Amino acid sequence: MAAAEASIFSGSGDNSVWTDVSPLLQAACNGLQDGELIHGDNFNLYAAMSALEIMDPKMDSGMIGRYYSVDEAIDGGAAPIPISFDRTVDVQCTIDIMDHLLACEATWHKGHSLAQTVFSCIYLLRPERTTSHALLHSYSSVIRATCKAVISVVSDARTHEEEDLFTMMYGLNLNGEDEKCLSILNAVEETISRQLRACRALSARRKVLEDIEPLQNNPMLEEGYCRAILARLRFRKHFYHVLMCLKRPQGRGLQLARKHVASCISELKAIRELSGQHTACGGQTISEDRTTASGRQPVGFDASLNARLSAPTPPRSIKILSWSEAIEYFLKLLQDLDIISSCSLENSLDCVLHFVVQFQKSQPDLVARAHLQRLLLQDGKLFGREAIFSVISKAATLPEVVKNHDIEKMECVIQLGQLVINLLRILCANSAWQRRKLGKILQDWRVTYIQLELALRSKFGEPSGTPSGENICMNILKQLLVWVEEKVYWIASRFLMLGFELELYSTSEYGMVYWYIYVVSVKLVEKLHHRISISNRGKRVKCRGKKKRVPGKDATRDIQFSPTVLFLQSHICLAEGLTMMLAALRNEKMILESPTPFNSDQERFFQHFELLQKAGIPDHNSYQSFEGSTKNASLSMLAMYNHFKDAQRIAKEVKSSFSDDPERLSELRRIEQVAEHNSVALSLLCRVGDALDSSLKLSFEFSHHPHFATAVVRRS
Repeated sequence: MAAAEASIFSGSGDNSVWTDVSPLLQAACNGLQDGELIHGDNFNLYAAMSALEIMDPKMDSGMIGRYYSVDEAIDGGAAPIPISFDRTVDVQCTIDIMDHLLACEATWHKGHSLAQTVFSCIYLLRPERTTSHALLHSYSSVIRATCKAVISVVSDARTHEEEDLFTMMYGLNLNGEDEKCLSILNAVEETISRQLRACRALSARRKVLEDIEPLQNNPMLEEGYCRAILARLRFRKHFYHVLMCLKRPQGRGLQLARKHVASCISELKAIRELSGQHTACGGQTISEDRTTASGRQPVGFDASLNARLSAPTPPRSIKILSWSEAIEYFLKLLQDLDIISSCSLENSLDCVLHFVVQFQKSQPDLVARAHLQRLLLQDGKLFGREAIFSVISKAATLPEVVKNHDIEKMECVIQLGQLVINLLRILCANSAWQRRKLGKILQDWRVTYIQLELALRSKFGEPSGTPSGENICMNILKQLLVWVEEKVYWIASRFLMLGFELELYSTSEYGMVYWYIYVVSVKLVEKLHHRISISNRGKRVKCRGKKKRVPGKDATRDIQFSPTVLFLQSHICLAEGLTMMLAALRNEKMILESPTPFNSDQERFFQHFELLQKAGIPDHNSYQSFEGSTKNASLSMLAMYNHFKDAQRIAKEVKSSFSDDPERLSELRRIEQVAEHNSVALSLLCRVGDALDSSLKLSFEFSHHPHFATAVVRRS
């Protein structure tokens, strides 16, 4: 130890004075209480978190890597051109570079730094060096153009907030001749296609009409290499076309984008099928973490070369996705882009909201969600075609005469249009961001509703309960108010459901959550039914014309519920059944809740529903309301009125109305399953009653539905 200290001291300089501060640090530690920190006037907690730890590979970028610059790496032979004078080895290495770049690109899409993933390739940092290597140059050019296109769409959609490093380019030059990258790629593709035809002709002992130079020296491997390279080149070409087609305004490129997506998927599957033909030789075991199809290490990459570009933050420790993971990622991305491309541009706002919610169930990644957002919102219009107020007018079923009024110029209506745009953007975010922002935007929607209500009262006084045809402007504002309140409860319902997807609720909290879902859903159905009734009444007034009115006939029709209302009613019955079932089990001590020293039920209620409470959704709703509605719940009461049977009956009855909607049919089947299983479990619990012993275990699982739990009684 003394020798080590002497060696350190000797290299520290003649004027250095070393002092042992261990006693000082020990004294400081002994004097500190929990939660206390030592900080100087010029060194606070933020500075400590931002400081670099010398000699730590994760914190000190100077400790990582063999080279200090790209030029030094090139001079050291890290990225040779040609890669090898043996043409067979050259082709093998080029395929490995292509594969590793694909893995780097997938890793970048997952949120890592562009500089430490895709641009860890030295060939991309000096594109002028690859001009003599046509295959590598064409592939590098289209990679650069693709990265630029992806950064553009994510920046435009402003979804890059989720991954703060995604759009940062760290001074890397992505500006190139993007329009020429495909022409270069097409020329190389045509050359290799001729080589493939030539080697196939030779194997079939047909005469080759032109003198084609083979791709490499081994005739036995020629066809396999040609097919492997062509599949990779064609994938890059079609993927770039997909990005360009999706970029076209007003969704004009969607149909063509689907064709290129199908081609991309076909080429990726071909790449995977051909992967076994060029694995490493010698019978070596190929690691599952390999980033190339062959399992060989690629030439021309140094992940630490651009680490210094990450300042002022320390470089992240990055694990590049494996080659198979990269293939799976791009297959999933292409499937998501295909779903986006299939979106109908004639959809109403309600259909668009339903489409986005369904799309999010597949958990798409950042790039797919950015494309969806850019498709939906262009130039402040839906699909870049229809003004937002026009979209709102159709969604709220406002009369055609609204075009002749200046309602859309009202400040609160302008704010409402911006709220709809923000809502669509939020729904395109990942689940965690989406839930947090939905909770915050609820207050904005509530404020806009109050402003609309005040505007209505200031112009027309206290609004009456039934709209009349005497004042068109007043009726329009009333319908708009109903629609806004409906959307407020729709957002609240989405906010609550996302909590299950994010696993934010514990089993002991399911009761209060389902109670809140129940009260919100009741309000949602009430407003939806009100809006549909107003719309149907307006249509009947138009169709009736001079026909004689039949007393009582219209009133009978108004009572009938639409299939959409009945669909939501099945959810209400399910939520109410689970609420009362959980409350009864708690009241009769059949569920033993583990006590927590951290917070009470009331505190947890406020923590989960704070944003809803602040927005007053619903009004006068509190923990006391929940407690009062569930304190008398019992199994005997549930046996007399089984909400699960109602849910099952409604789901069966409404199925025929959604025969052409597979998603709604699937949801109704899930509701039936949950209702049936819970009804059986409830009957069993009622029979067992107080005889429930330790041998019977009761649990709640989400095996049939992602949001509504299924009660499971097992014998241990």
